[in-house]
Amino acid sequence: MADSYDGNIAEEEYGASSIQVLEGLEAVRKRPGMYIGSTSLTGLHHIVYEIVDNAIDEALGGHCDEINVTIGKDGTITVIDNGRGIPVDIQEQTGKPALEVVYTVLHAGGKFGGGGYKVAGGLHGVGASVVNALSSFLIARVHRNGNIYEMKFARGDITQEMTIVGETDKIGTEVIFMPDSDIFEDCEFCYDTLHARMREQAFLNAGLRITTRDERVGRETEDTMMYEGGIIEFVEYLNRNKTPLHENVIYLTGKSGESMGEIALQYCGDVYNEFLLSFANNINTADGGMHETGFKSAMTRVLNDYGKKTNMLKGDEKLTGEDCREGITAIISVRLMDAQFEGQTKSKLGNSEIRTLVDNIVSEKLSIFLEENPAVARVIMEKAITASKAREAARKARENIRKKNSLEGMTLPGKLADCNETNPELTEIYIVEGDSAGGSAKGGRDSRFQAILPLWGKMLNVEKARVDKVYGNEKLTPVITALGAGIGEEFDESKLRYHKVIIMADADVDGSHIRTLLLTFFFRFMRPLIEGGYVYAAQPPLYKLTRGKNVRYVIDPEELDTAIAQMRGEDSRAKVELSRNKGLGEMDAHELWDTTMNPETRVLKRIELTDAIQADEVFTVLMGEKVEPRKEYIEKNAKYAVDLDT
Repeated sequence: MADSYDGNIAEEEYGASSIQVLEGLEAVRKRPGMYIGSTSLTGLHHIVYEIVDNAIDEALGGHCDEINVTIGKDGTITVIDNGRGIPVDIQEQTGKPALEVVYTVLHAGGKFGGGGYKVAGGLHGVGASVVNALSSFLIARVHRNGNIYEMKFARGDITQEMTIVGETDKIGTEVIFMPDSDIFEDCEFCYDTLHARMREQAFLNAGLRITTRDERVGRETEDTMMYEGGIIEFVEYLNRNKTPLHENVIYLTGKSGESMGEIALQYCGDVYNEFLLSFANNINTADGGMHETGFKSAMTRVLNDYGKKTNMLKGDEKLTGEDCREGITAIISVRLMDAQFEGQTKSKLGNSEIRTLVDNIVSEKLSIFLEENPAVARVIMEKAITASKAREAARKARENIRKKNSLEGMTLPGKLADCNETNPELTEIYIVEGDSAGGSAKGGRDSRFQAILPLWGKMLNVEKARVDKVYGNEKLTPVITALGAGIGEEFDESKLRYHKVIIMADADVDGSHIRTLLLTFFFRFMRPLIEGGYVYAAQPPLYKLTRGKNVRYVIDPEELDTAIAQMRGEDSRAKVELSRNKGLGEMDAHELWDTTMNPETRVLKRIELTDAIQADEVFTVLMGEKVEPRKEYIEKNAKYAVDLDT
């Protein structure tokens, strides 16, 4: 029955007065997510990239060879470049100094065909003004014409008109800003995140020197990066913990009109996944686009043609794209005028002509390389052919699973306790370590929307296995079947049966290992699961505090003293019993619900993929074949480990 309407509830007439027009930068502050993706840490770091991207555009034009990015003692960000400096003369359309226009007007910039830039990462001309709008204060200083010009802003409003504050013999732009705590959930910058992004830019711009600094007390550090080898060195860096199949990185490049593309690639023998990064005008296109499409189709065609020509592929044998890219690390970087990105966060490139350019580069240059380097060509082809055989074995294993399920009259794993709700947007599945914990979870859950899948025994480390081993593994098959979306290139997000996939393991070394194994599997074979924000880690409490009938659970060891003091209240001598919480399997159903599964009281940590390079590196080091990099990683990061009891 529809809700009844009471005409007295809303007496205001819906007319012209109901329509709100947001002036200037109000729209940015009202809906920041439209411009920077989110107000989480991802969005916080994105505003730094917007300012740095403007400096990178100067480098693309050959006007800048040095950029400095500093986290100040007070948490501010300072970006300094030695480019031409933002223009300070009067902008004809507005009658205002160009510097003011750049920082206060949306869709204003030198990237719309006015001759400022031939090639630029900026698309909408909103970067600088958006950062200004989302900062509690911003100072812009321009070294140009022998003078230092300065403007000051607060939350997008001008607090100091453009003023000459000194003389200079330098050129360039300096921007200092403080993110607005009213906008962002957290204003604490991560140096490693910024450093990784700046290192990426240094690789992409051969000869550009980028320095990152952290001046915060107790965290002082500085790194300077410059790579004359460009993306060749980028691939070498990415593969430093792997075992390359061929010594030298393959480098391909070409031009068409004002557009150019370069590709660097190298195959590794000890990994079975592909790692492909693409960029357009130095912007990381995480969702791919036309340049990736051109690369993939040409790679597949070239290797198949070479296999037929050399008789390594016989009869109707044919390699798929997945076969051809197994074990590859590849960087695709294109530069073009009028880049058409999808969205302000620029995650996908839409220019169709770039597909043709990249396809032509790979088709022509890689074919020549294979002809001139038969030994390298052979090891690449042998890896692809082995991958093809494994793919066929995986297909048979997959069909056997489907056939078995069909014959037995079941399509879901027997240990799965499914939920009643069928709308995946409303459901969640707990993947639980151990049968005993699974039993408690089944008893404590809300069966309306919570499903439970217990795991037991040692899980396969997929970092060392091909896809056929994954389909045949009795520990992973139930996970694949329960989620229902497939794996690898067959993964279909629309078929996902639960929109919250929660890993629930003990807060000890074994639990951490289980989580890492599962996350490795998701990253390598179900990456959209992580990218889509579906994966969570449950946070079971470490401690239980009891005072009389009052019980409180504590997750973070750093909060323990505060929690004890709060339980004691005014009586500082009151006795509070402290116990290290039992493992999941030792909790009864009621305790597990109260502490870890009740949506009203639980703490879930969403697993986010903010840096694919870093994620690939961590999984390779922790789960790969080489022992020495793993030892170095553990020694370096041991100080960050929390209190883990076996």
